[in-house]
Amino acid sequence: MEPAPGPRGSAKSDPEPVARGRSVVPPAPHAAPFVDVLQDLQVSPGSGLAEEEIMERRHHHGANIAHMRPPASAWRLLWHQFNSPIVYLLGAAAALALYAGQMEEAIAVLAVLAINGAIGFATELRAIRSIAALRRLGTHSARVKRDGLVRLLPAQDLVPGDIVILEAGDAVPADIRIIEAANLRVDESLLTGESITVEKTPAPVPGETRLGDRTCMLHKGTALTQGGALGVVVATGARTEIGRIARLIEEADPGHSPLERKLARLSRQLVVATFVIAGVIALLGVLGGRDTVLILEAAIALAVAAIPEGLPIVATLALARGMWRMARQNALVERLSAVETLGATTVILTDKTGTLTENRMTVRRLHFADGEVDLAEQGPDPALARLIEDPQAVSLLRIAVLCNGADLAGVDETGSGDPMEVALLRAGLLAGQERDRLLATHRLVRTEPFDPRSRMMATVHESGDGFLVAAKGAPEAIVSAASRVVLDHRETDLDDALRAEWLAQAETFGHHGLRVLACAMKMETRSTNDPFDDLVLVGLIGLEDPARADVPGAIADCLAAGIRVVMVTGDHATTARSIAHAVGLAQGLEAAEGDAVETVIEDGPAALSRIGIFARVSPEEKLALVKAYQAAGEIVAMTGDGVNDAPALRQADIGVAMGLRGTDVAREAAAMVLLDDAFPTIVKAIREGRVIFGNIRRFVVYLLSCNLSEVLVVAAAVLFGLPLPLLPLQILYLNLVTDIFPAFALAMGEGEHGVLRRPPRKPAESILGADQWGRIVLFATTLTAATLAAVVAAHWYALSETQAVTVSFLTLAFAQVWHVFNMRSVRAGLFVNEITGNVWIWIALALCGVLLVLPPYFAPLAGLLGVAPPDRTMWTIVLACSLAPLVILQAGMLLRRALVTAA
Repeated sequence: MEPAPGPRGSAKSDPEPVARGRSVVPPAPHAAPFVDVLQDLQVSPGSGLAEEEIMERRHHHGANIAHMRPPASAWRLLWHQFNSPIVYLLGAAAALALYAGQMEEAIAVLAVLAINGAIGFATELRAIRSIAALRRLGTHSARVKRDGLVRLLPAQDLVPGDIVILEAGDAVPADIRIIEAANLRVDESLLTGESITVEKTPAPVPGETRLGDRTCMLHKGTALTQGGALGVVVATGARTEIGRIARLIEEADPGHSPLERKLARLSRQLVVATFVIAGVIALLGVLGGRDTVLILEAAIALAVAAIPEGLPIVATLALARGMWRMARQNALVERLSAVETLGATTVILTDKTGTLTENRMTVRRLHFADGEVDLAEQGPDPALARLIEDPQAVSLLRIAVLCNGADLAGVDETGSGDPMEVALLRAGLLAGQERDRLLATHRLVRTEPFDPRSRMMATVHESGDGFLVAAKGAPEAIVSAASRVVLDHRETDLDDALRAEWLAQAETFGHHGLRVLACAMKMETRSTNDPFDDLVLVGLIGLEDPARADVPGAIADCLAAGIRVVMVTGDHATTARSIAHAVGLAQGLEAAEGDAVETVIEDGPAALSRIGIFARVSPEEKLALVKAYQAAGEIVAMTGDGVNDAPALRQADIGVAMGLRGTDVAREAAAMVLLDDAFPTIVKAIREGRVIFGNIRRFVVYLLSCNLSEVLVVAAAVLFGLPLPLLPLQILYLNLVTDIFPAFALAMGEGEHGVLRRPPRKPAESILGADQWGRIVLFATTLTAATLAAVVAAHWYALSETQAVTVSFLTLAFAQVWHVFNMRSVRAGLFVNEITGNVWIWIALALCGVLLVLPPYFAPLAGLLGVAPPDRTMWTIVLACSLAPLVILQAGMLLRRALVTAA
């Protein structure tokens, strides 16, 4: 849209092209007439900047990027790796080893801390860069005039002097001096804290005017809530008002996501548990008269054994990989907490246009009092001839082209602006009604932008000795506002019977899946009259937006996953029903329209469960619907694209904004942005959210069961007066191998095939519930029993102490490696499942095998770890005892699966 000045008017809107020369950004653009600002910037609003000027200005002013909080420094990231209870505990274990004179153990613990710190540092650094790269995918765009053409460009490419076109819902991409304004109101709460929107005009204000009162300026980051504007960029990047504010908050510390808090809480619980276990074992050892050095050595071993050193690293990797996988599937997650909530979603409130449909609007039928044109039946050539010959068809499309905010000029043939309005412009071309030519003879005087409450839009044009008003909107709104109709080439009063006939025709269009617009016009002697008073109804236009071919399958996936899908649209109920049936939505469910929406909300959860379509819904009702579903205990994902959707998007548990057609305000309010505007992308993101949470839970169970088995082995030795079967250095080495590589492989898993065939998990559910803790204890006990059995076998065969320790070390090590196969789902097959199908698992197993076989045969490492090269007997014990837990646990899983199936 390129709006004209409103009733307040403005000076000449397109001054003569200025002379070329060095442009100067005015120091107080709000205090000067916009003509002077244009002169200073050496630009004409009719054509914008020329390409040859843009590079020079960009070099001089830089990119239009506000001074954002810089990424954490390398030192800060490094310190973050060591600032945790786990590291404190391991540090205490190193100090204890030094006190006991065990230099090798102390150095080894510190070495493990250094290695883990290096891995964590590299992983977190990459994650930070990944998130920054993901956010660049969602860079805002702006409609800019350059070389006489309207172009859609990244906002960061703007330079001072660019002519920018803005509409309701747009976020302002730079500091802009208003040239033209039409019914313009702006939300400046980001800058001023004032929640009331501000009316804007092109008129200058005094130089000393405070920021919140500069009514001729638009500031970067604020949002248009009503109307439209044409303006010239006067400041970009750090020179904008928001750029100045950004520098004041650049060191603000971001909050932690719920998942991060859960992992931190788990770490603290493990540290407390370790102190309790170590204290109990030490007390029992002292009471039993055990050697003090042995007790210290056992305490060190317990501290090392209890802590899963790889937990923070693997969690970061899982989240970073998951976010990248979502981005590759066109789902840009803006907030990390959304990853958790996605997997718990129970209801999706989705709009229709562009999400369930292709957003490829095409005019199919024209209806006027004396006839109808069906473009779908006649084909393009006969339709073209009919349109040119039929005066009423030409008149109907002329109104649709004049009352329009879109533009067919641009870089590509798709045009810019609302897809429906672009379709009207294309249909107008078939009737010889080109907008630029019409505006040459019907000069645009003012625009009344579309108002969601009135559901109408109007433009006023100077035509001959009077003013032509062109209006379009919802059929019931236009028919209600009109008092006359064109019938038999003359105007006739529009009585109640005729109104009913027109509304019935609109209903018929809707039953055929068409979006229906009504067009009206009138001639006035003054441009300031109410544009919607005493209109003359001209006709109806039916536009088709076919359902997306991939939506039915996605909705079926949602239903199988226990997720309800409810259509919430501002369109007519009959049109919504047609699309709903085409995509398999709301079968057997009711539709609520208009005032009935409030009644359904008041009737509570039972009424909500009966409704599959909410039509003719206002922004306030959308917000009320989100709150009603949340009050009913649902986890709500809400899609939206307009500025009026922003409150509902913010209120929803997961706000999902459209990346292609969505307004900047909607994108800012959402937790996730769909880069392709496709409903199936939401389903893919929900699946990925479930997979991420499942992977994190899976490797946490793996890590804790392995570490608990080490604790139990050491504790059993101390309680029963046996030599330690595992030394602190061996546990450190074991954790370095099995805590990192298999856990990494589990984090890289693609998830179970049936992850979307199960109901959503409860959002308050912790990472480890009762079922997971039960499995951890069972797994750890089995691994411990196998290791102690190997110790007994070693003594049975009269092996030396070093050989016995070697057997116990290798038995537990390989038992933990094979244990990764126990992480499969009980529902999955024995040989074909999400673990065996994960190529990273096999790579991790091969690497672990090499790293575990190496120490006994590599003298320096063998001496450090206190192990000896195994003979045939020792390897027989190791293989038999390490494979036993896998066989026993897999047999138990098969039995459990059989019992569940039988039940």
